[in-house]
Amino acid sequence: MENVQLTAISPKSWQLLRVAADYTQRAVEREVDGLVQAHISMLEGGNRSLSEPRRRLLFDLYTAELTHTQVRAIVENF
Repeated sequence: MENVQLTAISPKSWQLLRVAADYTQRAVEREVDGLVQAHISMLEGGNRSLSEPRRRLLFDLYTAELTHTQVRAIVENF
């Protein structure tokens, strides 16, 4: 889903994508070098923005575990 504008994804959608892909914040921290749980909490809480490359990395990690239909439903409805 390369055509998704990552900056338009809501904090709630980021959280739902992570949970739907069956990742805890700690698991993401272990998967992505240089990303800590606080970064994920801030992104999901709407308190801080991550860089485009880090958002892309998270999006790719989460969507690898989900179908296009699941991703579209989460991004478009939340």
